Amino acid sequence: MYDPVMRVLTVLEILQARDSVSGAELAERLEVDLRTVQRYIVRLKDLKIPVEASRGVGGAYRLKPGYRLPPLLLTNEEAFALSLGLRALRQIGLSAFAPATESALEKLRRVLPDALLESVRTVEDVVAIEPGPWVVSTSVESLIRAATAIRTSKRIRFGYEAIDGAATRRQIEPYALMHTDGRWYLIGYCLTRKAMRTFRLDRVADLAVGTVGFRRPPGFDARKYLEERMPFIQSDYQIDVWIDMPIEMAERSFGPIRVSMETQDGGTRLRCGRDRLEMFAAMLLSMGRRVVVHSPPDLRETFRELARRAMAAADAPFAAAEME
Repeated sequence: MYDPVMRVLTVLEILQARDSVSGAELAERLEVDLRTVQRYIVRLKDLKIPVEASRGVGGAYRLKPGYRLPPLLLTNEEAFALSLGLRALRQIGLSAFAPATESALEKLRRVLPDALLESVRTVEDVVAIEPGPWVVSTSVESLIRAATAIRTSKRIRFGYEAIDGAATRRQIEPYALMHTDGRWYLIGYCLTRKAMRTFRLDRVADLAVGTVGFRRPPGFDARKYLEERMPFIQSDYQIDVWIDMPIEMAERSFGPIRVSMETQDGGTRLRCGRDRLEMFAAMLLSMGRRVVVHSPPDLRETFRELARRAMAAADAPFAAAEME
């Protein structure tokens, strides 16, 4: 996506990293013409950045000798939090941000004072962050475009694949984006269906921002909206179980957005939708409580399969590892 502000900042980055650089090299690096490069240089000068230029064939640009941007004024905790946040993008299904993450971290390393670089190195050296198996990878481009459309109050169009595989084209007025339970969700008013709808962003394709504006409802609360409507949407299986657990404990153990709960017979009735039964069944077993399955029948078979695997693991012969 074309962003002249980012390209101006890129020019500044290149000038800081090099003693000098030619206009032709900048033009090739940024994939623009020489006149555009000159406009970027003028913009930097307008920002009081002392860029010097040598004229003639083979002329070049450089920052005034001795000039450097001041170090970022961050606390140790802020530097750690920033580095950790960049590394954690994969945890929310945005592994496609990896090149941008490395670029941003490299910029941090160049401008942070030595005393704060230790916080960044700590995250890189001793903190391992890997996404769980339930995290669904999402298109960064779709996320950025959807967020831009929400911020600028513009309608969007995209192709969508429903849970049953049916493909449709949609036009919506986007209200919010939300990440929960390993997935990104797009919420808005669907002009195609004439009603509010929630879309899995990983099932969206060819998302384009239009030119027609709209008015977003004031105070729209995405979390509240999903808490009321999300437990049963867009899932392969509709689950209905009873667990021998007080509802107060169940509310602390299960995500409220994806599970509907009510008190029943001294325990808690849970209803929700899930694409994978194994993980939900394993989570129920980990609670150490009696469980009664009302539906689907596939969940009962999932419990049987987990039991077979558990027995096989319990009966496997013990092989002592060699001790050095």
